[in-house]
Amino acid sequence: MAELTALESLIEMGFPRGRAEKALALTGNQGIEAAMDWLMEHEDDPDVDEPLATPLGHVLGREPTSPEQGGPEGTGSAAGEGKPVLSEEERQEQTKRMLELVAQKQREREEREEREALERERQRRKQGQELSAARQRLQEDEMRRAAEERRREKAEELAARQRVREKIERDKAERAKKYGGSVGSRPSPPTEPGPVPSSPSQEPPTKREYDQCRIQVRLPDGTSLTQTFRAREQLAAVRLYVELHRGEEPGGGQDPVQLLSGFPRRAFSEADMERPLQELGLVPSAVLIVAKKCPS
Repeated sequence: MAELTALESLIEMGFPRGRAEKALALTGNQGIEAAMDWLMEHEDDPDVDEPLATPLGHVLGREPTSPEQGGPEGTGSAAGEGKPVLSEEERQEQTKRMLELVAQKQREREEREEREALERERQRRKQGQELSAARQRLQEDEMRRAAEERRREKAEELAARQRVREKIERDKAERAKKYGGSVGSRPSPPTEPGPVPSSPSQEPPTKREYDQCRIQVRLPDGTSLTQTFRAREQLAAVRLYVELHRGEEPGGGQDPVQLLSGFPRRAFSEADMERPLQELGLVPSAVLIVAKKCPS
């Protein structure tokens, strides 16, 4: 019995004839191992089963035959003269070695794919860590800008108060200078019976205007936050403060929140977020409750 050709050996191992012929042709008919490497690397290609438009004389593992040698007698004699005869045991041994080679190539491919999968997972985790760090830096920047804005507004408010106090003091000094010396020289008008003018102490007290308010916010986990805001600040500033300081929730996500007043019970809407705290009746102090807001 003649030794198996490269094409026959690949077919014996279970590869389709078309793929085996293509692998031998594209590897230059360099042997079974080179053809098997090509088959392993391209078995998932969509065009792996498309035939090649090239002569298959060398691809089939045989020398190309001339038209004079095309008869069955010439082919049979050439095969019989050039190849030794193998026994059935030798042929089985050869097939066994080829199958072991296929299994080895398969293991090598699986190991390579596993290494590539581990590398992709490492890159994914690295990108996730970089994204988390960027998000943390963004939150810190927002908190710093908000704190700087509050400090700036407070400084401007203090300066405005100081200017008002100075103006009041100047007005007092001018009135004292204008009327202080001439009061005694004026002749006092005759007293006539009449209604007694009301003293300043008898005037109704005016409502005090507060510039700041102290807000206590109760969180769903039982803790609370306390912060002082300007009376003219919008309710959205309180919500921003809560979102930046309430801490991480289980699962890593941050759900939007809704603010409620304690008494009387009231749920503030998105339109209320644009209104000043003074207008909402939260001055000089108030207690708010944070409830989880279901995303729409």
